[in-house]
Amino acid sequence: MQLENIDNISISAQRRRFMQSMLAAAAVLTVGGADAAAETQKSGRGMHSRLEEEPRLTFQSGADWSPHVNVNTKSVMVYGTHNLPPRLREWRKAGYATDMMTAAAWGTPADFIDGRWDGVKHHEDVQKTNVGHTIQHGPNIKNGYIVPTPAYGKFLSEVLIKAAKTGMVGAIFLEEPEFWISAGYSEGFKRQWREHYHDQWQAPGSSPAAQYKASKLKYFLYGRLLKEVGRNLRRLRMPFYVATHSLLNYFSWAIVSPESSLVHVPCDGYIAQVWTGTARIPNVYEGRLKTRTFETAFFEFGVFQNFVRGPGRGRKLWFLADPVSDNPNHTWADYRKNWQDVVTASLLHPDVYRYEVMPWPERVFGGKYLSGNPKNPGERVTIPPAYATELQATITALGDMKQPAHKVRWQASGTTGIGVLVSDTMLFQRGVPGGADIHLGSFYGLAMPLLMSGIPAEPVQIEYSTSPGYLDPYKVLMLTYEGQKPPTEAFHRTLVAWIKAGGALVMVDNDKDVFNKVQEWWNSAPMHYATPRDQLFELLGVPADKTGLTKVGKGYVLYEPLSPAGLTYEKTGADTVRKFVRQAAAAVHLRWKTSPALILRRGPYVIASGLDSPPSASSTAVQPAAAVKGRFVSLLDPGMPAVKKVEVRRGTRHLLVDIDALPRKTCVIAAACRIAEEHITARRMQFKAIGVESTPAIVCIKMPRRPSRVEVAGRAHNKTAWHYSGGILRVKFPNAASGVKVDIDY
Repeated sequence: MQLENIDNISISAQRRRFMQSMLAAAAVLTVGGADAAAETQKSGRGMHSRLEEEPRLTFQSGADWSPHVNVNTKSVMVYGTHNLPPRLREWRKAGYATDMMTAAAWGTPADFIDGRWDGVKHHEDVQKTNVGHTIQHGPNIKNGYIVPTPAYGKFLSEVLIKAAKTGMVGAIFLEEPEFWISAGYSEGFKRQWREHYHDQWQAPGSSPAAQYKASKLKYFLYGRLLKEVGRNLRRLRMPFYVATHSLLNYFSWAIVSPESSLVHVPCDGYIAQVWTGTARIPNVYEGRLKTRTFETAFFEFGVFQNFVRGPGRGRKLWFLADPVSDNPNHTWADYRKNWQDVVTASLLHPDVYRYEVMPWPERVFGGKYLSGNPKNPGERVTIPPAYATELQATITALGDMKQPAHKVRWQASGTTGIGVLVSDTMLFQRGVPGGADIHLGSFYGLAMPLLMSGIPAEPVQIEYSTSPGYLDPYKVLMLTYEGQKPPTEAFHRTLVAWIKAGGALVMVDNDKDVFNKVQEWWNSAPMHYATPRDQLFELLGVPADKTGLTKVGKGYVLYEPLSPAGLTYEKTGADTVRKFVRQAAAAVHLRWKTSPALILRRGPYVIASGLDSPPSASSTAVQPAAAVKGRFVSLLDPGMPAVKKVEVRRGTRHLLVDIDALPRKTCVIAAACRIAEEHITARRMQFKAIGVESTPAIVCIKMPRRPSRVEVAGRAHNKTAWHYSGGILRVKFPNAASGVKVDIDY
């Protein structure tokens, strides 16, 4: 994971201290689940099962197991290579299926850098800036960010193979293949340049052309590394996954990573590393630079959905959320609000139902952060009990998000079927004068006006467009070559065919991007175009200077010579973009609809988010707050109250369980713990609750009658600690890692 608000190469002191304590790298889930399936079968709960036939939840930890990190997943990624076998044994002894995770770019290279591996010092293979500073993950050069040479690929493969051969690792996760934009000046990188391009090295920051070329090489080098590691692990039949930040975040933090090309890596899936640190990065909308955590996370997760569509179909994908952050200087209330933003955004992408519920539970449940006490601003305390309860209740629900397709539907949203085309090439346009807008206005300028109107626009990966059927879900696509470029001409031919078949393309581009002149396919013989847009419009049969709406086959092209990034700085810029999209939608008979909130139903769960900022007053999208009516338990309220009406207002987030959607007369509705050994008869319910030691547990139970007896841990439970009303029993007690037996007669 990375630091918040990075726009240079500095790594904060607090992050260095924390990551040193982590020692190395982490892992996700692949094994286990037999006991979970048995529990589901015993309970007969059907739709509302707590643990599934396959493990869908995981977390990463660099610490030894303890009762205070007993997270409800049954699977853990044990982070790092140092002292690995004993740590694996401890987690397995505690009942977890164990995987292993480590970093691709840092964390493991100490033996490689200092020569202990092959007798050759590799200090020249650490990433360096133009003034000769090494880019380090911590204060020691032995933990520097690496230039992934063939020798390093062999070294890293040996490290991972050794871990695999412990016999205690179910899968290996390799995280964060990262090459900083500001790097590219070490002798190791210069050597890779000469070998790859058969030409003399150029300083990356010397020109747009050199920057583009350097970033393409960085992209290639980490892709090559992951392919080698994947091939070596495949020989051992070891499941292999890659954990990475989103394309949008890596642009914002000025890092190059292989991103969409991971589809060519022999791996089994990915972790989408989106969390409060990445989603806090501010962007500009209607002239205001502001942090918009929910909206940014929504688009980051949207980018990742592309990983398992098209050519990546069939691979697994986990969504990450972090209840805290790498930055230790926020209050607990701030962490909680931003975590709710990220979790809600992830749940609004129903194709994904696997989750890394947190990294580093040792810092979540053991770390001290600002209390927010105005009388003592520097006071640091451990996690508030109410937040610990809310986290565990949400984790239990996350394990139940695989719902039948017919049980998933939008209850409130604007028009669907609209996408914004994105390419990994945006990573190549960062870091030189005249380069892309550092706030990524070329993307947010097109996408944010739609989301703010309740339209769940999806990022659409250009690199996957040629995969059969990939563009079929969309009726309107938005495109700009400001801040990104088409990687191949094949994309243009696919896009033209999609338009002629009845799609509408909205192209917003003023052709002033300095990277239009880099040597690429559109201006290299036999091509001769000044911009890639010129070549696209020639294929469409549309004059390059033709603005407005033009019919092409059964579809349409709407072109406006404007800068998307420039529009973000205008108060009326969002209205301008919405006007273009609405016109294109009307042309292809796509009904235009807006909404003040996004509300999605996933089986018995209702996920709702009020938009952080409404459209401007001149927009027709201004509507009253949305509302959800029924009988629900609210999971993002630590008391887990029963509610009959929820108003979804601006900036509010909700995760609700619909009580009436649960088919059984007696069943667990929600639990801030794991429910095991559950038995239900006509008059009695018994189960064991397992959770993080000493945190407050609440279990909400749907029950037809008031209980005559509630017994917890073998004793009659204090009547002030349980409550029955409206067909719902709510029982409170302290969690225990060893489990707490609950016995109820009714």
